[in-house]
Amino acid sequence: MPATALDAPPREYADVNKSKPQEYWNYEQHNLTWGGCDNYQLIEKIGRGKYSEVFKAVDIKNKRFVVVKILKPVRQSKIKREIKILENLRGGPNVVQLLDKCQDPLSKTPSLVFEYIDNVDFRKLYPQFTLPEVQYYMVELLKALDFCHTMGIMHRDVKPHNVMIDHRTKKLRLIDWGLAEFYHAGQEYNVRVASRYFKGPELLVNHRLYGYQLDMWSLGCMFGGIIFCKNPLFKGRDNYDQLVKIAMVMGTAKLEAYLAKYKLKLDRRFSDTMGQQPQASWKSFVTSDNERFCTDLSLDWLDRLLRYDPAERMTANEALDHPFLRNVPKNFPQSTTTASKGAAMAGAKASSPSLAAALGRDGARYSAKERLMELDALNRGPQPGGKDPNTNGTAASTNPAK
Repeated sequence: MPATALDAPPREYADVNKSKPQEYWNYEQHNLTWGGCDNYQLIEKIGRGKYSEVFKAVDIKNKRFVVVKILKPVRQSKIKREIKILENLRGGPNVVQLLDKCQDPLSKTPSLVFEYIDNVDFRKLYPQFTLPEVQYYMVELLKALDFCHTMGIMHRDVKPHNVMIDHRTKKLRLIDWGLAEFYHAGQEYNVRVASRYFKGPELLVNHRLYGYQLDMWSLGCMFGGIIFCKNPLFKGRDNYDQLVKIAMVMGTAKLEAYLAKYKLKLDRRFSDTMGQQPQASWKSFVTSDNERFCTDLSLDWLDRLLRYDPAERMTANEALDHPFLRNVPKNFPQSTTTASKGAAMAGAKASSPSLAAALGRDGARYSAKERLMELDALNRGPQPGGKDPNTNGTAASTNPAK
């Protein structure tokens, strides 16, 4: 990033962490305490990534299903950051709840224990949505985003894989806070965050002075994929092609204006592939298959999220107040189930290894080599370049397929 690049501070909550005590955001000084892992029995693997493996498990003591995230070797500060953020956000609306931290006494492998959500795979769920359901879930997701932003935290990896939805109970949780970070005005941040298809332009042009608005771009990509029945909305082969795909829809004139405003320079390798592109109308994406989602208000809502300039994007609070979401019902009727959770847990306990055993040297633990070979996406095969576009080689995704 050029030394003269300008900041794009958020309109809201820019100074939250200035008013917080240092121990709130200084995760490097956070002291971690770990419990034992004997209370948890693993059932099945439901997710994996560069930094973790994720399992559905049974909490024997409290007789409930939980999610156990077994962390792979990584620098201690990253673990501290994720835990500190989860503890700061505990009890917030639609933020996945951290229930416990445990560590095997022999291997010292740490694990995080979360509430379990009976998630429906988004590839099955999204095509079944009605427009009121889309509106409802956008409100629920925005509650989580607005809350974390008010707490001075940006998620930095919003995508369908990290939004768990129990459609039966209409419960939504925003998960995987491993890339989340505290926002401090004027601070430069790593652009190797978020997943390729949901990366904001600021990441793709190496604009390190970014903020909460990154989450709003990712939300817009997710929403656009839903309403146009096109997941993902922008599908680049790599990070350079990702910006080209965006420019082919949103045009190059506004991209150039964004770059000029913040004194940014585009990598010269774009010159041969991007050219000059006109801006397309969102209405050009409307077909007979998706027209039920594409009202004037929904397209306007999308347009106000997908802006090159972070300063022009709606905040989470503004998105909630937009007419598209203003009259969304607060609750949908919950369906019923005849399955006995108690019986299910009893069966799981009888056939599953304990977490302690799985973490042991002689248990069902995956070797480092085996774990590193499992970086392929949960929903797609390897992409060109050998990286998973859904994780970009960075994020661990919990994505139970139901």
